[in-house]
Amino acid sequence: MKKLSQKITNSKRKPQTLKKGKKSSSAVARGKTQKLISDKKYGIKERRRFERRTSDSHITRNHLRETVSQQADELKIKNGQIKDWEDREKRTEEQVHIRTKAMDFATDGIFIIDAKKDDFPIIYFNHSFQIMTGYSKKDILGKNYFLLYGPDADPRALREIKNTLRQDKPFYGEMLNFRKNGEKFWNYLRIAPVRDTRGIVTHYIGIQTDLTLMRQRDLEIKEQREELLHVTRVGKLAEFVSSLAHEISQPLTAILSYAQAAQRMFAGKEPQLQGILQYIVNDDQRASEVIRRLRSLLKKSNPEFEPIDINALINETVVLIMTDVTVRNKVIKTDLHPKLPSIRGDRIQLQQVLLNLLSNSLDAMEGNDESCELVICTSRQGLDAIMVEVKDSGGGIPIQNMEKLFQHFFTSKPDGLGMGLSISRSIVEAHGGRLEAKNNSEGGATFYFTVPVMPRKSKGTKDSS
Repeated sequence: MKKLSQKITNSKRKPQTLKKGKKSSSAVARGKTQKLISDKKYGIKERRRFERRTSDSHITRNHLRETVSQQADELKIKNGQIKDWEDREKRTEEQVHIRTKAMDFATDGIFIIDAKKDDFPIIYFNHSFQIMTGYSKKDILGKNYFLLYGPDADPRALREIKNTLRQDKPFYGEMLNFRKNGEKFWNYLRIAPVRDTRGIVTHYIGIQTDLTLMRQRDLEIKEQREELLHVTRVGKLAEFVSSLAHEISQPLTAILSYAQAAQRMFAGKEPQLQGILQYIVNDDQRASEVIRRLRSLLKKSNPEFEPIDINALINETVVLIMTDVTVRNKVIKTDLHPKLPSIRGDRIQLQQVLLNLLSNSLDAMEGNDESCELVICTSRQGLDAIMVEVKDSGGGIPIQNMEKLFQHFFTSKPDGLGMGLSISRSIVEAHGGRLEAKNNSEGGATFYFTVPVMPRKSKGTKDSS
């Protein structure tokens, strides 16, 4: 290589002149040699550069492969976490939806109060709570819970609930509530505080159970128990009355004998005394008849039906009760239809019905000086019945008592037995009629009953009696 360099140098020092357009063979050889050397040096550098690039490329590719693989693994993990989060969120939403639906369809009224505010606002309530209270959604949401009790609620009970909640304690108890329309209803109330992770009360959750129907059933059971006890007492009383009737009949017989003896002694003398003695005889005979019928009634004997002039029976009854009417400073009037057919019935039982209705009407007008007139009316009710009406000018019948008026043992009097109207209806129904009551438009009440008239005998028939 050194010799070749020296030759090249000597040749540069002694240039030879060549003909224009021609090169010597040595110059061509030198050029080729230089190009070969240059190409050789360039190839080594390129090879080294290529090797470095190839090595760097392998390193970069491996690093990139590792990075992509690592990122792919991380992406899979994150995708799995996201899927878990989505599944967990979906399950949570489903649980919240199920719980919300369960609360909405619960029969008990459920509500939630914000405990962080002093006015106890309701932030959630279910459909049963809305139905139970009778308020609309806009009347409940965000409003003070205690305002839903109504203006007639017991303030002491409301203060007790507030004080219990402010002490972060639960409350349990039966409460009397009022719906939006003022209707009363009983409920069993449970309110419990809800705490956060720090133990601070953030909300109150309440549950109301409507006890109105249960209370009504308990009241019905109590009334039935009292009625059963009353029936037992009445049964004992019936035994006592039967014995008493037997004992009373003897002095009544003696009174009748004395009165009739006095009539014979003063025959044709002292007309006023004769009238008094006749009253004694008539009342004694009526009392004896009542005792006889009472004993037969207790013995469950059949009533004695006979033709009766209803107007005459009413006039007799008015005479019997006139003393009581005068003592009470009342007036009794009759408006009787002049031409009524006879009815067939038991005289004593129908008179008992009339006496009971007249006595109840006088009691209804008691204590009211403006209510002083009592009217008895009779009229035809079609072709087959007669109607008897007893009208008073008292205070009328309360609407809530109208349906219970003829029930056994129901009474609005403090000293009543609750049997008069029930027995009267039974007597009228046994006669083929119906006993009813209504309030008058001008005030007071009217008790009225119908009884069928006696069927007319067809021509050619004979009386079986």
